[in-house]
Amino acid sequence: MPVRIIPRLDIKGPNLVKGIQLEGLRILGRPETFARHYYEQGADELLYMDIVASLYDRASILNIVERTSRETHIPLTVGGGLRTVEDIRAVLGAGADKVAINTAALKRPALIQEAVTRFGSSTIVISIEAKLRPDGTYEAYVESGRERTHLDACEWARRAVELGAGEIMVTSIDREGTGRGFDLGLLRTLADELPVPVIASGGAGGVDDVRRAIEDGHADAVCVAGVLHYDLLTRLERESRVEAARGNPLGSKRPFQRLAPASMPEIKRHLLDHGGSCRV
Repeated sequence: MPVRIIPRLDIKGPNLVKGIQLEGLRILGRPETFARHYYEQGADELLYMDIVASLYDRASILNIVERTSRETHIPLTVGGGLRTVEDIRAVLGAGADKVAINTAALKRPALIQEAVTRFGSSTIVISIEAKLRPDGTYEAYVESGRERTHLDACEWARRAVELGAGEIMVTSIDREGTGRGFDLGLLRTLADELPVPVIASGGAGGVDDVRRAIEDGHADAVCVAGVLHYDLLTRLERESRVEAARGNPLGSKRPFQRLAPASMPEIKRHLLDHGGSCRV
C-alpha cells in the first residue's frame, strides 16, 4: 500500500500556528492558503487540528473546514475539542471526511463505539499524544499535551482499536516541533502490533525523517507540518506574497533552527528515490 503524506495544520482561532512540544505557538498565516497549496502539490490527505478548541468558539474551525472542502478534493481529517457525537456530526457536515478524537475518547471510551456505530470505523481516528516516561514507557496526555492521564499510551491505543477506531495517530510530545525526528521506537511498537493504520506525527525535521518513520517506524502515513509550512513561506517571500498568505503581521517566516524545509514533491521524490511507495 502506498504511504500517505499528510500535511498537518494546527489551528488557533482563524490562524495556522506552529509550536514546539505543543507550546510557544507562532502565527504563520491563513490555513486555507496553505491547505490549497499542499493539495495542488499532491498531498494525499489534510489534517486540521484545532489545538485550543475547548477554549474558543468552534464556529471558526467549521468555517475553515467549509472553505477548504470546497477548494480541495482529498480526504480531510479534523480534530480538536470534539466531545460528542453531535460535535462529530457538525464537523462532518462542514465537509470533513474523518475526525480525530483524543480527550473525549480517553475520558469516555464509549464515545468511540457510539461514533463508529453512527459514522463507521473508517471515519474515526484516535489521536494519542504520548510522552516518554523515565522507565521507557509512554504516558497518554490530553488537552493538547497539557494534562496527564497516568495511562499507558500503548495500552490505550490497543483499547481504542478494540472499541472500533479505524486509525491511530500518535504524536510524540517530546519530539513535536523540535525537528529531531519521530520517536521510531514508539511508532514501531504500535505499527507492528495494531491491526489498523498508524499515522506518525511530531518530529519531522526534513525529508529523511519522513523516510525513517516509514522504513524504521513502520508507519502507514506520516504527518508533516513545519517542514512544509516554512518551505511555502520561503517561496512566498521570494514572490513578495508572504503578507497575503500570512494574514497577520505577527507571523514569523523564519523556520525553527533544526528544520530543513521541503515541498511535498521533494518529500515524495525522496521516498521514491529510496525505494518507497507513495502516490505521485
